[in-house]
Amino acid sequence: MADPIVTVIVPVYNGEKYLRESLESTCAQDFESYEVIVVDDGSTDRTGEIARSLPVRYLRQENQGQGAAKNAGMELARGRFIAFHDHDDVMPPTKLRVQSDYLLDHPETGCVLGRNDWIFEGGTAPPWMTRDPIYGDLGGIQPGTAMIRKEDLRKVGGFDVTYRWWHYQNLFVRLREHGVKIEVLLDVVLLRRLHGENMTLFPPPDHPLLRTMREKLQRERGQ
Repeated sequence: MADPIVTVIVPVYNGEKYLRESLESTCAQDFESYEVIVVDDGSTDRTGEIARSLPVRYLRQENQGQGAAKNAGMELARGRFIAFHDHDDVMPPTKLRVQSDYLLDHPETGCVLGRNDWIFEGGTAPPWMTRDPIYGDLGGIQPGTAMIRKEDLRKVGGFDVTYRWWHYQNLFVRLREHGVKIEVLLDVVLLRRLHGENMTLFPPPDHPLLRTMREKLQRERGQ
């Protein structure tokens, strides 16, 4: 069997509440050449049972965090393009086709992001959520919309597992350092769920941006 064009990696920890809906959306794409890998990061609920009931590849590991789970999925990935999908979000049926077509048609581009809509568990957007100044999207362009060439991910060493928060942004900084071109498509490629327990709602007291910029300067000085 030929390798798929895209590998979708779904890291999950105790995600039984939303996982089935999320995985069913990944299995309902209008695109055929892809695989889905679920990386169970040490769940203690029904996550494994739900994942194994669907046509996905399943890997379980001890709890190590999202970055480590995504890196573990990359090690198994057979696709030339990698998409990451959070267990509580929903994937529109056109996502994989739209983004992979762009990467196939634009070999100079290593990463594509896209627009997103929101699923608000409370029914309405919270008052603190603002609109992106460029695209006008509520909450801005979400890093989880990315599809990235596997060769570029491996070139930068994947995710830095010491970042339990802000790991996507740290990855994008390193991709740009290596000359990887990143584009934003106008298509909606993600339905992002906001339910009050999202990791991004609870940043650490010391914002990782400062650490990322400091590490970037150190790498530049070491060249």
